[in-house]
Amino acid sequence: MSDTRSSHSPEPDPQDDQQETFISHLIELRERLVKAVAGVLIIFLGLVYWAPEIFNLFARPLMVSLPKGGRMIVTDVTGSFFVPMKVTLLVAFLIALPWVLYQIWKFVAPGLYQHEKRLILPLVSSSYVLFLCGVTFAYFLVFPTVFHFMAHYNAPLGADMSTDIDKYLSFAMTMFLAFGITFEVPVVVIVLVRFGVVELDKLKQVRPYVIVGAFIIAAVVTPPDVLSQLLLAVPLIALYELGLLMARFFLKPEESPEAVGGTTAD
Repeated sequence: MSDTRSSHSPEPDPQDDQQETFISHLIELRERLVKAVAGVLIIFLGLVYWAPEIFNLFARPLMVSLPKGGRMIVTDVTGSFFVPMKVTLLVAFLIALPWVLYQIWKFVAPGLYQHEKRLILPLVSSSYVLFLCGVTFAYFLVFPTVFHFMAHYNAPLGADMSTDIDKYLSFAMTMFLAFGITFEVPVVVIVLVRFGVVELDKLKQVRPYVIVGAFIIAAVVTPPDVLSQLLLAVPLIALYELGLLMARFFLKPEESPEAVGGTTAD
């Protein structure tokens, strides 16, 4: 009797294919992370020689606001070395951020539709520019204003204003992050409206809550003086309004106010 067993090879297991796909994604993610970190390190190594000068530029808003005889101090044995290195690394990261975002883009782009690719690229680019605008706003306007106010506030108390460089780094990074994120508000509003997460009319209705929330956030993040809180809250509100204005141009045709409210003649 002939062998009636099938000679066909076993069908591939879908779970095996999913596992191979998952592993391949992990390998690609690792490669993208390595390239992103390498880009930051290359720029950092190119800047490390000028680390003291970079820190002096970083600390300039405070130094020019200090009263006569005021200076920065070091309370940690290794602070004078590591703090300038940290500042230089952060500068390197900001410079290399387009390269880092490009690596992220190359990883997620294959899973996006064509219309999503056309939308995300300008959004990411504008996010980077707006974040730099927020950092620049904090450095050139907020820092001099706050430090000048605090220096004059300390004068009647007879207290010497001498700040530890590590404490200044923590304060400055908190402010940079707060204002950088604040300047991302228009992008956040556009994304919420464009992808249908929240309707534009709803965002307009919650405007009073946004105004109150802006002052609450400013009170938590900034130093406890009215001036610095206003310097964060007012731009946050203005940028929210800008986001509402620009979001109209990113509505889908069927969601635009003209399409929704328009009527056709009989």
